[in-house]
Amino acid sequence: MIVGEIAAINSIKITPQIIPLCHQIPIKKVSFDTEIKEDYIQVYVSVTTIAQTGVEIEAIVGVTTFLNVIWDMTKYLEKDENGQYPTTKITDIHVTKKTKQQLN
Repeated sequence: MIVGEIAAINSIKITPQIIPLCHQIPIKKVSFDTEIKEDYIQVYVSVTTIAQTGVEIEAIVGVTTFLNVIWDMTKYLEKDENGQYPTTKITDIHVTKKTKQQLN
């Protein structure tokens, strides 16, 4: 999971280069929570900034990158005889919570 976290942090930091017109903002903190179950992996990414704009896009970019890394590193486990992945999928990516605090 460490490789996924590093990749997610790197992608969060370059989000403005990936997403057109996305503001470049100072990232203060990134944290992760993962749940590994028998038939799925759930990844939560929390991003903190002191900017006046939100960090939802950075968090979504972090989640998708983390999941792409997991898929890439484990795809050999599912690949069938035709080189396909019949059951692996990345789904249900959404913002679960956004908070904004007034700075004094």
